[in-house]
Amino acid sequence: MKIVVGLGNVGTQYARTRHNVGWLVLDELARRHAPAGQGWRKDTHAELIELRLGAEKVLLVCPQTMMNLSGRAVQPLLSYYRLEPDALLVVQDDLDSPFGLLRLRRGGRHGGQNGLRDIIARLGTEAFDRLKIGIGRPPAGRSPADWVLSRWADDEQAALQQLVTLGASAAETWVMHGLQEAQGRYNSTDLRPVPIKPVLRGKVMPEAEQVQSEDRAATSDG
Repeated sequence: MKIVVGLGNVGTQYARTRHNVGWLVLDELARRHAPAGQGWRKDTHAELIELRLGAEKVLLVCPQTMMNLSGRAVQPLLSYYRLEPDALLVVQDDLDSPFGLLRLRRGGRHGGQNGLRDIIARLGTEAFDRLKIGIGRPPAGRSPADWVLSRWADDEQAALQQLVTLGASAAETWVMHGLQEAQGRYNSTDLRPVPIKPVLRGKVMPEAEQVQSEDRAATSDG
């Protein structure tokens, strides 16, 4: 059995915020695989769906404790099902990765993500797997706390949907084939826009040559 946890905050005001991207990935997994007519059921500190991926039984978990107390929902479930931390995948937002990146890894520090911080504290170990969805650092003058609770911009929606789709597929691969296979398939994900380089006479001009060309033109005009 495997447990996949999506981190997020409770309440409609948080539903489409950057901090709740983990819930979007779990919703996509539930849409793909939950038995017909089966919705999320309420547990003491979480909403749950049980499903199967191939021969593997999977429990999807959305903690209902608010982000900073996520471990309160996760630790009792591992204990109840007598699972080790390596049976756990936590899907989280990641401030330190640019928006458009997706990475799987095992272990490591919480990086300021308070839901992850609480899970580590309550499990007493960092040795579990994470699926990290990049949300990027806030623009100048905006605090990280405000940024993670902000909604996605209109021009981010298409890439966000791709990330959610790929994140769900990465979680499926993790369940059925393990961490290394999932890393090999999905850690190269990069949906960041490709910078457009200046073109002259049908050829891409290196930036240094472009500057020199502009300098020569300015001198000639003078």
